[in-house]
Amino acid sequence: MIFEKLSAIIVDKLSVDENEVTMDTTFEDLGADSLDIVEIVMALEEEFDIEISDDEAENAKTVGDVVNYLVTVVGED
Repeated sequence: MIFEKLSAIIVDKLSVDENEVTMDTTFEDLGADSLDIVEIVMALEEEFDIEISDDEAENAKTVGDVVNYLVTVVGED
């Protein structure tokens, strides 16, 4: 559930093919720059009604990192 929502946001914000988005994919692999990351974080905060700290956002290197973080915060998978 979280992966699917995150994947949809990434596909929308970065205009990449959904097949490119896996748990091991880095945001660098997807061509995301710092502004893209900010937009993805804002979309996640809105989607899950949470607040993500700058430190947490900077520490997330892969899609899997974000999914694992969201699972701990939101409590679903």
